[in-house]
Amino acid sequence: MASDYRRELFSALQALQAEKGISQEDAITSLKDTLVTAYKKNFEGETNVEVDVDPEKQEFNLLQIKEVIPDGDMIDPYSEIYLKDAREINSAYEAGDQIKFEINPRDFGRLAAQSGKNKSTQTIREKEKEAIHARYEGFEHEIVSARVAREDQRFLWVTMPDGQEAAMGDKDRIPGETYKTGDPIKVLINRVEDSATRGPQIYVSRTSPELVKRLFEQEVPEVYDGTVVIESIAREAGDRSKVAVRTTDSNLDPVGTLVGPRGSRVQAVVNELHGENMDIVEWVEDEAQYIANALNPAEVVDVIFSPDNDNEVTVIVPDYQLSLAIGKRGQNARLAAKLTKFKIDIKSETQAENDPQLQAILEESAKYAEEEDQSDETDETDETDEALEDETEYADANEYFSEGADQFDASEEEKTSESAEESSSAEEDSSKAKAKMTEAEVKEAQDEFAAALKNVDFDAILEEKEGDDNKKSDDK
Repeated sequence: MASDYRRELFSALQALQAEKGISQEDAITSLKDTLVTAYKKNFEGETNVEVDVDPEKQEFNLLQIKEVIPDGDMIDPYSEIYLKDAREINSAYEAGDQIKFEINPRDFGRLAAQSGKNKSTQTIREKEKEAIHARYEGFEHEIVSARVAREDQRFLWVTMPDGQEAAMGDKDRIPGETYKTGDPIKVLINRVEDSATRGPQIYVSRTSPELVKRLFEQEVPEVYDGTVVIESIAREAGDRSKVAVRTTDSNLDPVGTLVGPRGSRVQAVVNELHGENMDIVEWVEDEAQYIANALNPAEVVDVIFSPDNDNEVTVIVPDYQLSLAIGKRGQNARLAAKLTKFKIDIKSETQAENDPQLQAILEESAKYAEEEDQSDETDETDETDEALEDETEYADANEYFSEGADQFDASEEEKTSESAEESSSAEEDSSKAKAKMTEAEVKEAQDEFAAALKNVDFDAILEEKEGDDNKKSDDK
């Protein structure tokens, strides 16, 4: 049965675990460090101590270890015991054996108790820091619901769900947003840093493009399960974002999926970001088409890739669409470039016509495209000729077997005629019966021939025929 003070100590440890979020192993380690430190202080730095802890029974024992020595040779009474005194405890003890004596921590002096408390506080603080760092390090780039706590000259502080505070700097705050203490707010855990002096520090953001992605994952089940994939996001926080999406299901419209019925899904994201506009475009493998999609809502006439730089393109738009394609303060073009990872130069059709270098590239592209078309036409012609040759060979085979069938029918007719002449002297009834038998035999022969044709290897026959023709040509 554990004593009262031991039960109280274990109850305090359990409360500490819940409050600080540390494990039972760390709490027990803290208890051991506390008792050992208090012992050393009480016994002038002695280290001959051992702590046994049983969490299930809520018991612990502080044990002082003494070595049995021959009588008269004692140097340290805290770590040694005479043989005669040891044998009073148990007559089996010999010199060199070790004996453990239980010590009550309540017998320690005030200074020893304070030293143990300080050590315990330090250990708990270190374990708490480690627990916080480990917990939040695994949640980097994840979204959490927090509440505004306070604001100082450097940071806006928010309270996380577990009560831990996180900092949001000026660059991570959406321009124009105002915050009041207690306001709910969704933030992205940007990074977790571990400082030797201040401990772990959590930094959160409202301007990261990842926040937009996580918000869509919360609103759109198809994004969360991977049916719709967000390939890229370009964002100017508080003003406009462009989101490129694709689908792994050919029957699903990725853009419409994110927009939702009557725009409900995208509107929920817009509301969370306090009115930030969202342009959702479809991601495609064709880079030219992808760039054209990224410049939505502007209409694109042509996309020309630079021959000198694979990451530079010139986009041609109708004259009346030039300002729309560039956007207010160049925002549309800038976001499209971030989204596609291409350097985009936008020109109107009139500007393109007056640009000699651009016209040269267009002419070269047109020439190349014409050569490609001719190559495709040549390939199609070759395929058509091969198909016609196959049909001709098949037609020759049908003709060949048709001639054989006609010859067979003629031979049968001759046999029938001869048979009829030989039986001319017979009676009329016998002659009719003979004629009927001949017709049956002819039909049976024709059926057998038709069945035989089914087992004929036409390809082999044609190859043999071609071989014979080639041999004849060689003989000539």
